[in-house]
This record gives sequence, C-alpha cells and structure tokens, in this order.
Amino acid sequence: MANNHHEYEEVHLTDDDAEDIELVSGGGGGRQRRAAPPLSSSGGSNSSATKWIVILFLIVLVGVYKLGMEEGKAEVQHEGFDGGGGGINDNYSEVDVKQTQHENDDNKDVQEEQIKQPETTTTTTTVPPKPPMKFTMDHLTKMRTECNNLINTLNDYYYGEDKAIAMLMNSHIAPWDFNEVELDHVDSSDESTFVNNYPPRKLRAVKLVNTMLRALVSDSQRTFLMGGIGSSVMAGHDNCHYDAYESQMERLFSPIWQAADMEFTFQNAGEGGGCGDSFENQVWCVKQNISPDVDVVHYEWTYFEHGRAYDWHESLLRWIQMLPKQPPLHIFNTGRNIKNDRDEKLTDYYARYGFNAFYMRTGFENGGYDYETEKTEKEIDRFAWGHVGDGYHNTTRYGELEEDDLRKTSLGVVMRNWHPGPMGFQLTSDSFTYVYTHAILKALDIIEKEVNDGKDPREKWDASTRPIFMKGDLPEPMYCDPMYCVVDEPPGCLNYELPTFGQWGPRVEDPDDDLNPYLGEVQKWNVWHKDNDLWYMVGKQDTSLFKKRDDAEMCRHLDACGGISASKAEDGMVVFRLPKMEVGLVVVCGCCGKNVGQNMFMDNENLEISFNTVPLNKTTFDVWPNNKCVRLLKKFPTSGRESETPTGHHYLALKLLENQVGADVRISHVFTI
Repeated sequence: MANNHHEYEEVHLTDDDAEDIELVSGGGGGRQRRAAPPLSSSGGSNSSATKWIVILFLIVLVGVYKLGMEEGKAEVQHEGFDGGGGGINDNYSEVDVKQTQHENDDNKDVQEEQIKQPETTTTTTTVPPKPPMKFTMDHLTKMRTECNNLINTLNDYYYGEDKAIAMLMNSHIAPWDFNEVELDHVDSSDESTFVNNYPPRKLRAVKLVNTMLRALVSDSQRTFLMGGIGSSVMAGHDNCHYDAYESQMERLFSPIWQAADMEFTFQNAGEGGGCGDSFENQVWCVKQNISPDVDVVHYEWTYFEHGRAYDWHESLLRWIQMLPKQPPLHIFNTGRNIKNDRDEKLTDYYARYGFNAFYMRTGFENGGYDYETEKTEKEIDRFAWGHVGDGYHNTTRYGELEEDDLRKTSLGVVMRNWHPGPMGFQLTSDSFTYVYTHAILKALDIIEKEVNDGKDPREKWDASTRPIFMKGDLPEPMYCDPMYCVVDEPPGCLNYELPTFGQWGPRVEDPDDDLNPYLGEVQKWNVWHKDNDLWYMVGKQDTSLFKKRDDAEMCRHLDACGGISASKAEDGMVVFRLPKMEVGLVVVCGCCGKNVGQNMFMDNENLEISFNTVPLNKTTFDVWPNNKCVRLLKKFPTSGRESETPTGHHYLALKLLENQVGADVRISHVFTI
C-alpha cells in the first residue's frame, strides 16, 4: 500500500468515510494511512476481500470527484464570460475552487453557486431622469395663437399682408425673410459650411430664430430681455414715457410671451443730449447701461451720426457678441434708408450675428402713400413738427380707444419735432414686433417637429449648449480699430448718468479698504444726480394735458445727468479700482456739456491724475472719443512703477491740489478695455 500513498493524498473524505480510513499527518511531513479496526476476528480471506472493496470504492469516489471538478470549472467559465474574451475572475485559481468544494454531494449546488458568483463590491450610479421641459406643447399652442393674432392684427391695420411686409419688414436696411429658414439651417453643426453656402438674408433670419429658440427651451430663462441705448429719441423725449416705442412694444409683444408663462421686458437706457454724450462714448458702456443678459440690443443715435458711425456700429456689434447670449444688434433710425455703403456692407458681413437697421421714414413711405405730391400740391407735410396723422391713420391704435379728444389728437402726432411722436413710435414698435413674431413662429415650428420626432429640443438649444465666442471666432474687422474691437470681453464702464440696468466695471474704492493704495488719505468726492421733476422732457402738449389727470406718473422719463465731483482741495481724491483689462485703455469723461474734456482734465493745473500711484504726464493725453472725454492711457504702461500692480488691481486716482476755480470737476464716466 506504500506505493499508493500519493495517489490519494488530495482525496477529501466525508465523516462517514473516516470511520473506515483516515489520513493523518505522519513523520517527515508526509501523510500516512492508519488502518481501520478489523471488521471481524475471522480469517485473512475476509480481511483481504474487505481491503479490495475499500480500494475499489475509493477509486470510484476519486473518479466521481474529478469529474465533478471538471464540470464545475466549465460552468464557472461559462458564467464568467463577458463578451470580450474574458472568463472567470482572475483572483480565483483552480486551487481556490478546489478548496471551496464541499465534501458532501448534497451541497454540490450550493458550492457551484458560490464558485459562479465570487464576492465583489459593485457601485451603481443612478442618473436621475431629466425633468420635463418647462416650455410645454400647451405653451406652444397658446403662443402660436397669440403670434397669429398679432400678425393678423397688424396685417389688417396696414391694409393687408403685402403692405404690412413692405412697411414693417422691408423698411430695414436688409429686408427680413423667414420663409426659407429650415431646421437644418438653425441646427447646422458645420458653421463654416453654412456661412459659406447661404446668402446673408438667410443667415440673418437664422440668427434671430436661434435667439428665440434658446429663449423658449431654456428652463432657466423666464424673461425675454431687450435693451436699448441711445439719445433722447431712444429715451422718448417730448412725449410721455408711456408713448416711447419701447413702452409701446412692451404692451404689444408681452401677450405672446405671457402665453408661455414668460415675461417680456425692454430696458430703455436712452439718455438726453443735455449731459453731453454721443454714440462715441456711450457704446463703451453697453454692459452697464443695459443688462449683460440681454437677448437683443437696440441702438439709436440718428441725429449725431451724420453717416460716420459705421466703425462704432461695428465695435458695438463685436463687443456684444462677447455677452452671454450673443444678442443681435438692431439699429433704429428715424430717417430714410439712404443706402449708406459702409453700413450696407456691415449688414451683410455680420449677417450671421443678426445685424440690421430699421428706418422709420422708409417704413411710412413703403406703404405707398404719396407724401411728396401731397406736400407739393396741398402743402401738407406729414413729417412737419406736430402734424397729426401719417396718411394711413389719424391716431395710434390705443389712441382710438381714448375718450379724451385732446389725448387722442396728441397720440396722432408723427413727429413732435426732431423727436418722433406716438405715431412714429407706433410704427417703430410694430416693425420690430412684427419681425420678432415671425421669428418666434418659425422657432415654434422647429420645436414642434423635434418633439414629434421624440427629441428633446434642449439637447440642441438650451442656453448651456450655446458656443462661447472668443475674439478669434469673429471675422476680421472692416472699420473699427482692432486694438479695441478685437477683444474677448466688452469694455468695462462706470456711468453715473441714469438709467443703468447692468454691471459697472470700474468702481470707487473704499477709502478704508486695506488694498486701497491711498489708505489714510482724504477721499471725499461726492456722487450726485440731477433731480428732474415729473415733467422733465415730457413736452408742453402732454404736460398741459396730464396735469389734470390721475395717471400722470406714466409720463415720467428715466434719464438724468449725474457724476462724482469735487470743488475744494479738502475733498481730497477719488480712487477707482479698475476691472480686468486686455488692452489698458483708460478714459474719463466730464459733465455736463459736449466740450468739457479739454478744460476739465487736460488744462486743469489743480487736478493731478495718477495711475497705479504714479502721476501721469498730461501731455500724453488726448481728447477722445468725443469732446467731453479724455484718453488717459491708450494701452498698458510697459515700464516703471505705473506698470506694476502689487495688489493685483490697477488704480486710477484724481486729486484736487487746490480749490477749483469756476466749474467743479465732475466725472460722468470712466471706461476701460
């Protein structure tokens, strides 16, 4: 039996088997078999027979055991297949499997299950389902109904769709056309191919439709926001504020957005000319004058431009593309479309960004009324100051509901003077609203198609999917100074004039702030605003009328001059902490008047101007960009202490050295880039 010693050393026996034969540790680390007690006291033949029976039983038992092991391994390998050529977990070897094998066939199923499912730690991440889009199909249906109602109203008011389109859509420097806009145009993944293969009119329409799409499907947006910068025309002077085109547009356009449980707001940041401003300095403050979160920007400086504002139009257009919603720029001009060659080129060149311009006088004339013949033969000038009736209607639509005849007549004025009257502003409001409503209808069609195809429109047009523009993403400028208009952020501005709706850039540093480089010095300049009464720039006719009415407050205008000023040496200095700048341009503007820059800043020997605590040489200044402003730095200093920023910020300081003789030093704006 010694020769069979190793043959059985791996055999695991049950407790019952151990009654017959037992494997025990022997000397030298080997295993020895200890004989079972004799079965009986009879002779050797019975003992020999019994021995062979036991041997045969053991041989059969070993065979069954090995067969079971092979089947178990095969089953484990099958269960562990992962489709990629993998098998059982590498941490489990054949020896491990054998060691987990029970000694009882009755437990075999349990053993195989343990082998097939080794203990592992599994982490399951549950992604919560995306909540339903806030803009529902019910909203879509109601909004579409409101859009169609408005378009039908304006079509009827302007004597049919063809005439309405001529007056309201074709009165822009580039006529609007949404008929050819399709889903694949708005959803173009290859912008370069799209831009290179479609005409400007389609690119322009696609941008506006895209603007509406994103506003509607973005769950985070509950207000469609427009903002306008401009002159006293934008402000609505010589009218009640209620009659300005922005106010009329809020009343006309709001029901469409309310159908989607949203709001429409138009921020009117128009400023009167009495503060001395022009487009040259106001465009730098777009991010403060109106909210940087605007969906569309309007601009108007009709009587100041004289055909020479194309470079500022381009700068403004490029700057606002760096705002979060990359709003289209739409210009309002009270006159005729005289086909300014440079603005026409800009309109096509920047069509993909939605750029366009509306001409009010052209809108009236596109309706077919023969103003020239009437003026020649009847000496009636519909655009003369104070004239009532535009040739199509004698008062505004809401004027037709007025019970007060004087008010009704006032609402029929086309031009108060150089400022439009309510009739002129109504056409302006109607034009922009008509265009935007057509864009919304196209957006609704696209949303409906996506939903019907089982797709979530937010995947394409949610605000979070909007690409971020950097300066290199825009085409090379045509007219504007690339040093200032090719930038990644709009200019920063601190504008003390009212109103403002956005974010300031520079700010007055706290005199007690530890980072203030002039900590401990006197800093007592005074902020002020002109206190305009209710009737400021309302106009004589409406002032007389509304002084007798209870709703006079709706006439109040929002704009007022303002600034931060000093008159005595004891006022000390004012310290501005400047925002992050790309170029290093620093400009300061004075108030109030169009020509105050030279005397107030450049020629004033009582005024010391410092940058980063270093007094600047005034011979390096220039009057720019208009006569109320002075450019202190064209770009960052490259050497000297003025080029250093120990606190991480740049600082501008103005200090009165002696009592001011004559006018106070009044700062209305500080802007940088």
